[in-house]
Amino acid sequence: MRKITVLFLAALLCALCLAPAQAQPPSYDRYERSRGESPPPRAAGVPPPQHAVYGQPYFLGHLGIFDPNTDVDGLNNYDSGMNLDFGVGSRVSPVLALEGTVGAYGADRGSNEASVVPMTIGARLIIPHPFIEPYFGGGLGLYFSKLKEPGSGVGGIDDTSTDFGGYLSIGADFWLNPRIALNIEGKYHFVNPTFEDASGRSWDVNMGGWTANMGVRVSF
Repeated sequence: MRKITVLFLAALLCALCLAPAQAQPPSYDRYERSRGESPPPRAAGVPPPQHAVYGQPYFLGHLGIFDPNTDVDGLNNYDSGMNLDFGVGSRVSPVLALEGTVGAYGADRGSNEASVVPMTIGARLIIPHPFIEPYFGGGLGLYFSKLKEPGSGVGGIDDTSTDFGGYLSIGADFWLNPRIALNIEGKYHFVNPTFEDASGRSWDVNMGGWTANMGVRVSF
């Protein structure tokens, strides 16, 4: 599954590099000019896309995979798992969007199970374009973590923790029309909760990792 994540991020970077150029104004034949028709001014460009309108809210949803970190004090050797999230946001300017999301990701290794529910508020810095809009983002929030490892510590770990965490993201929107866009996104979560084993001893565990997602963004 780690190869899938690497391929996903490579495809994302290719998509950002291959974004189509803006459409050029139509050309006019010199014979049409002789009939009294004049072309539009050469400085006239394509009007800004409707999805870049100030103050436009939207709904978002993603489904993808979670690739755990390889930290020895984290989720080393855990298998890749599932990820999902949903939320709402607002396009506060053509280049900036604010959004809040709730999600869930998890992984396992035999009888060991790890899961996290992030509730975050973040921002995206967007490169405006009529068709493909790349962006970079980040956010902070509460992360509700649960770890079940019967063979860890003294007597095993089966505990939950609530901590502050954050994420960084990179992605792109592919606009099908002014209201609906397909979305691809890679996001790395940072969270380091503390769990207790059956004897009361504390363990710091890195519960972060990459999520690779596909989803949709729908403007209200």
